[in-house]
Amino acid sequence: MTAVAAKPAAGSALNPTAMVVGVVLLLIIIGACWQLAPGLAFMALIGIIVGGVLVGFGVHFVPVGGAPAAMGQAPGIATGVAMLAAGGGLAGLFGGAWAASQEGLVVSVVTGGVGGGLMMAITCMMVNFIYVYGMGIPAASGKIKVDPITGDTQTEYKSQGTEGHGLPFVSFVGGVIGGILGGAGGTIIYIMLLNLYKATLPTMMKATEAQILPIAISAAGIFAIGIFLVNAVLTAYNITGTIEGFHDPKFKRWPRAVVASAAASALCGFVAILIVTM
Repeated sequence: MTAVAAKPAAGSALNPTAMVVGVVLLLIIIGACWQLAPGLAFMALIGIIVGGVLVGFGVHFVPVGGAPAAMGQAPGIATGVAMLAAGGGLAGLFGGAWAASQEGLVVSVVTGGVGGGLMMAITCMMVNFIYVYGMGIPAASGKIKVDPITGDTQTEYKSQGTEGHGLPFVSFVGGVIGGILGGAGGTIIYIMLLNLYKATLPTMMKATEAQILPIAISAAGIFAIGIFLVNAVLTAYNITGTIEGFHDPKFKRWPRAVVASAAASALCGFVAILIVTM
């Protein structure tokens, strides 16, 4: 009964002071990068910030049910926010990284988005198979009375004492959108760092581009995955528990996560850039 009677998590409302501080920190880091490393490095930082914001915003679309979902007491996928975001987003990042050696930026980012969206689509489909055929429960939301996409009613299918169960269609669509945004954002971060390292490491290490290419790819991949996970964890704290998708009231918290993701991505990206510019 404690869980049922628990009060809403703190911080559900936006904090203007904290958001202003985040914006100021973001501007300070951008200004510092402009002064220390203008040109390609500065453009790389802007790309990293954009990618991080896409990741942070995209995570809010992903339906996360946590432990309650495993017991059929909440809609969504039975895992945590950061783990699920990493599963979908990193799949897209790997796809985008593969395409980076084949085509240009646009094709790579699209490939990354498709990879992340496909990963989430498969995950959501298999989760619903388990819920319906393994647990014998229908998909029903506890946040809305009617699915905004299909128009299907939810209330009569929701079990008493639960917040819903299964994976409603609107949550499925939200998961795919979140995977697309996360995969595209992670790919942007990777490509920006890769282009920077390919341009700076040959001079820094007094080697040819072919010789430093494995190092550039490895370093860009490590930083891209790290920045992705930073943004996923930040968003997990913003969501605080479970979320059904873009129809969930918690989705309205996204401005706070976007500011935090932008500031965190700028700081992490600045460190990744300083390695080759100082």
